[in-house]
This record gives sequence, structure tokens and C-alpha cells, in this order.
Amino acid sequence: MNGSAVGPAGAVGLLRAALAPGVSDSPAGPYASLALLREVAPVLHDEELGTRFLTGFADCQAVLSGPAFAVPDGDWLRRERPEWVARPAADFFYASLLGTNGAAHERLRAPLTGAFGPRRAAELSAGVEKTVEELLDRFADATSDGGTADFQEIVGYPLPVAVVGELIGVPGTDRERFHQLGRDAARLLEPVRSDEDWRRADAAVTALREYFAALLRERRARPAEDLASALLAPTPTPAPASSDRSDGADRRPAGGRRPLSERELADLLVLVFVAGFETTAGLLGTAVHTLLTHPGQAALLRADPGLLPGAVEEVLRWDGPVLMTERLALRPVGVGGVDVPAGGSVTAVLGAANRDPDRYPDPDAFLVHRTGVRVLSFGAGPHYCFGAALARLEGALLLGRLLERFPRLAPAGPPVRRPSACLRSFDALPLAATG
Repeated sequence: MNGSAVGPAGAVGLLRAALAPGVSDSPAGPYASLALLREVAPVLHDEELGTRFLTGFADCQAVLSGPAFAVPDGDWLRRERPEWVARPAADFFYASLLGTNGAAHERLRAPLTGAFGPRRAAELSAGVEKTVEELLDRFADATSDGGTADFQEIVGYPLPVAVVGELIGVPGTDRERFHQLGRDAARLLEPVRSDEDWRRADAAVTALREYFAALLRERRARPAEDLASALLAPTPTPAPASSDRSDGADRRPAGGRRPLSERELADLLVLVFVAGFETTAGLLGTAVHTLLTHPGQAALLRADPGLLPGAVEEVLRWDGPVLMTERLALRPVGVGGVDVPAGGSVTAVLGAANRDPDRYPDPDAFLVHRTGVRVLSFGAGPHYCFGAALARLEGALLLGRLLERFPRLAPAGPPVRRPSACLRSFDALPLAATG
């Protein structure tokens, strides 16, 4: 198709093609349509969906990082979608880190800064390595007779669930039940939510809230070395001279912020747990599948493990776990030569931005030695993913040991993509260790 011949209706058609059910299963995924859309309409106003889709790297980065945009929050929910207000999933989402801005967002994010920074991720490295070995042992056992096994079921999902579960303090015996609950809660990320999406998300959020509220009660009575206990620990700061407290101490958290309520603490753990394994599982499965379908690049990694961190970045660029994310204009602003009114919605298509030829030469090629990669896969600005360092660590450690232990690893059947317009992940990834 000649991009120069595509009119407005054709541009919308390209967008629909990129987001259509089943497109994820095609070899090119949504990227061929998104590339053509970027060429003909880098800022496409889709009136039916009520948003402007951005497919260029610079435009997406500006929107995610700039002060003129914010995420849809509780005020937006009550004003624009009052029919959702009573839903548990909406109540959770639009009061969480994903649905707050400014001081409200910083208040929720502050307790997680130390728990998920690069230094903390490095401290967790030994535990992640141990879990990787245990899960790869299971994969080896499952394929020892020359048969095949679902990598996602045995390794791709259990690894991030175990890592974030250990970090938070979720007992190992409880972790398996969260897979389906996490999937159902993640339906909130879809750009269009069906009644079934809402029903399943409501049920999942209700169950997860109950679980983590109970975990917090347990940790309040019996603290442990985990995030749940850390969130409950008091963080006193020196009292101001005018304090009328008899003990001379100010029990507010550092910075003078209100302490988080019991519901807010539980919701924070819900988000950390679900976000900690849903997108990371997507990254791990995509990384393995991408390397196996690019054997020359996998050979480069086996020969030079020092390329592993860069290979994870290239996976994130080439096919990241989150395809798009929405923002709202706080005031009239121009984006890519298009005027966006105050309150107007824009959707940064991260997957398209990461393959922008103005940012990356030969963007559709997967190259583990590519340099200068700065992906938008984890977002940017105030809502940059707090678990990015941990996800990168899990990816690099898993790929390194997988390629070393299974030199003949190969696909063993067609993978099954998750049916989602927003999340890039595999539901099943059949592999053989002796391909």
C-alpha cells in the first residue's frame, strides 16, 4: 500500500487494522499497520474512540514527560464516566498510582521509591537467580523425554510472580491463585472495556483487595522483612517548633504527607503485585520467542553474555509488553502540529514510537547489539514504571541462563497470543529443549 495515497478514512482503517482482534497472532503483529499510520497521520484523531493516537517517538515522549498532560483520574471519572463510579475496579484504578496526578500521585509513589529502585533490584539479584534456576529445572524435567512444554506456564509467569511475591511478602502457597486474578484485573488497561471486562475486573479487584487487607493485618501483628511490613512501619520526622505533641514527634510521613489509609495500603499492594508480574511475564515470553525466531541474534548472546542488558532493551523496543497509554491535556496544547483542547485525550502508541525510523535506523530489525536505545516501553515522566529496573533484571538473568542451559531450545508449535489491544503477551509458548 502506498502511504501517500491513504486518506483520513484509510488512516482510521490502518488504526483499526492494528487494533483488530487476531492481529497479534500475525508475524508482523500491529507494527506494519502502525508504521504506515505514522507515515500518513502521525497524530490521528479517532472521533469514535475519542482520542488522538500518536505514533512518533518525539510526540509520545513529549506527551508522557511534559507538564501539559496528565492521566485520567478520579475527577475525570466522576465527571466523564459517572456510570463507572460504583464499580470496584474503577474505584481502585482511578485512585491508584495509574490514575492519580501531582501530589496525590507522589503521596502513593513515595513509599515505593526505595523498594523498587535500581539499587534494590541489584540487592534482589541473588534471589532472582535462585528462582530462575529452580524454574528452569522444572522446564528441563518437563522436556527431558524430548517432549514439549509451555514455557509461559512453567517459567514465564511463575518467575515474576515469585519475585514480586517474595518482595511483598505473599506466601509461596498463595501465589499461584493470582495468575487469573491478575489477568482479569489487567482488563482495565484495555482502551475499550466490554461489560465482561468490567465484570471480571470488578471480581478480581474485590478478591485482591480482601487478600492484601488480610495480609496487612497479619503483618501488623507479626512484621516480617518484606514490603507489606515496610509500608506499615512508622516514619517519624522532627516536629516543627510549634508542635503541641507532648512527645515532641510528628508522626506524619516524611515530607508532611498524610499517612496512607488501610484501603490505600491494600490497593498499593494490589497494584504492585499485579503490575509486577503481568507486564514482566509479557516481556519474558516475548524475549524468548523473539530470540528463538532470530537465531543469529541468540547466537550473538551466547557468544557474548555482556550483550544481555542491551538485548533486553532491544526486546522492549522491538515488541514491548504495553502497546499504548492515554493522557489528557491540562490546557490547550499543540502536539505534532495538531491542536489538542483542554481535556482532550491523546494516546501514546508506545510500540509505534519505539519503531520510529526518525529515532532508530532500520527500526523493524531486531539487533541485540543496537546502541543508543531509550525505550518508552516503561513510560516516561511522573508515571515512569516503578518496577522497570526489576523487570530488566529478571529479563537479563533469565535469558542468560536459558541460552546457556538449553543450547538447542526451539519453538515447538504456534504460540498463543493474549487477545488484547493493549498488552503484548503470550498465553502459551510451546518449546522443546532439543530442537
